[in-house]
Amino acid sequence: MPPRLAIVLKGYPRLSETFVAQEIRALELRGFELIIISLRHPYDPGIHPIHDEIKAPVHYLPEYVHDDIPRVLRACLSVCWKAGFWCALVTLLRDFIRDPTRNRLRRFSQALVMANEMPDSVRHYYTHFMHTPASVSYYASKISRRSWSVSAHAKDIWTISGWELSEKLASTDWVVTCTAANKEYLSKLAVAEGQVTLLYHGLDFDRFDQNPEAASMQDGSDPANEVCLISVGRAVDKKGYDFLLAALAMLPATLHWRFIHIGGGELLEQLQRQAQE
Repeated sequence: MPPRLAIVLKGYPRLSETFVAQEIRALELRGFELIIISLRHPYDPGIHPIHDEIKAPVHYLPEYVHDDIPRVLRACLSVCWKAGFWCALVTLLRDFIRDPTRNRLRRFSQALVMANEMPDSVRHYYTHFMHTPASVSYYASKISRRSWSVSAHAKDIWTISGWELSEKLASTDWVVTCTAANKEYLSKLAVAEGQVTLLYHGLDFDRFDQNPEAASMQDGSDPANEVCLISVGRAVDKKGYDFLLAALAMLPATLHWRFIHIGGGELLEQLQRQAQE
């Protein structure tokens, strides 16, 4: 039987991370025994059907130290006798000097709890996102002497410092990322050649309804049969909906179309105003 894996996530389940859920379910179907470690409880009011298919138990860490001080203290007392704890503590102090933030202390506290409460059957941490979830796995791996790996995606790569990326990369068994630009950047920071692998997100087309009718021949020339463009995503800056709207506005008036966006976010009202202009 394949070894039991801990999947470390910032939050679970999350509506915006279907790619994570699909991967977890695919690993289960391949025979892996998993446990999901979430840094916080879900904020989304709903879930996707695929979340109901996932069998792995979910273990929530205290999001803040004050959420469960006794739990954090128990973890600290339990692991402080281990050599790995002192190695992790030295690493934390070195990191804190360069990045003196409360967030770093929070992640170390979560790492204490994770290392203490992890079943002995788990031998590896597989982490999604290079920023806060990777910090927890990074420290926990040192405390518990377990190996770890990471799947790096977007702002989690580009919004943290080079020294932090380099040191995290050096401690991983392997790294996957979803764009060629990410791979090129991370490979320059990695110690070992070939450590970073490009792995695009995939879609399981069996999950989509198959339209038995022939493909539409709409080209936007008929005002009575306009082309409908649909997008599903969060209305946040990194998604680039402002650029999409600007590009759509440049289409010639002879084309007839409408655009439907599904999803909320902090920029929704701003984008609605832009669409009306």
